[in-house]
Amino acid sequence: MGRPPLIALQGFVIAARTGNVTLAAQQLHLTASALSHQIRGLEERLGRRVFIRGPRGVELTPEGARLLESVGPSFESIERAMRQFSAPHADVLTLSLMPSMASSWLLPRLPKFVAQHPQLQLNLQSRVDLVNFDREPVDAAMRFGPGEWPGVVAEHLFDDWLTPIASPELIARLGQPTLETLSDWPLLRDPENVWAKWFHTFGGKPPARYVAHFDDTETLHRAAIEGMGIALGRVTMARPLVDAGQLVWLSTQRLRADFAHYLVYPPRSEKHPALLAFRAWLLEEAQRYSLAPAQAKWRANKRRSG
Repeated sequence: MGRPPLIALQGFVIAARTGNVTLAAQQLHLTASALSHQIRGLEERLGRRVFIRGPRGVELTPEGARLLESVGPSFESIERAMRQFSAPHADVLTLSLMPSMASSWLLPRLPKFVAQHPQLQLNLQSRVDLVNFDREPVDAAMRFGPGEWPGVVAEHLFDDWLTPIASPELIARLGQPTLETLSDWPLLRDPENVWAKWFHTFGGKPPARYVAHFDDTETLHRAAIEGMGIALGRVTMARPLVDAGQLVWLSTQRLRADFAHYLVYPPRSEKHPALLAFRAWLLEEAQRYSLAPAQAKWRANKRRSG
């Protein structure tokens, strides 16, 4: 069979870890098409497929899982050895964050940080999967979750809240709902069906059926914008849409989300100068956001929608 294709194997290992060829290619400074070509060559060499390719990424075949089990530890040993001889650049910060958090909260604030720290370089990775800090060259991440992840420091930024939202067009067409009549309206169900907790907390009754079910919050909010129904929206993500006039708050009641927003980083990043600067700025921004009065905005939007 000749010499093993080490570059293709490395790309295979990283793609298997991330479940995404594009992200793996970015880590290897390749194009996605170049890495895909290398993996196809590896499959031809092995005479079997290692990945099942889908619209959201790749999944290992049984043969691919066996290959990862065999070669993965070797690449991990090499990575650990190399990290002993490399130090992070003091003026570069690689940050992983969810696309929804990036667009709705961080990016509108980020120019302020860049202006304060023009010497720093930010590398932003938008992704929904958790970072493996032991294997990936990422300094920190911003995550929405329980705040308990093994082997990392998780600093609480702010809580999130849930409240009914709808498009102005839907309200103009159907009128203003009340807590008692909410279940008669077209409701959009979120991934965890938090509507059940909403009705249990504030009264009223769940609907006999939901208009549609959604498996991610961003698509849920988009459906509400299009007038498909009322969503129980996340305030952090919905607030820019309300400010833009695409959605309106329907209630002053808020339900605390089970998860919260955190800055997460491994112990190796604790003294990283770029992270220290970003952390100080981020905690200040998070505190300012937490203290911002939202009640007045809700009342103002309710007046405009009514």
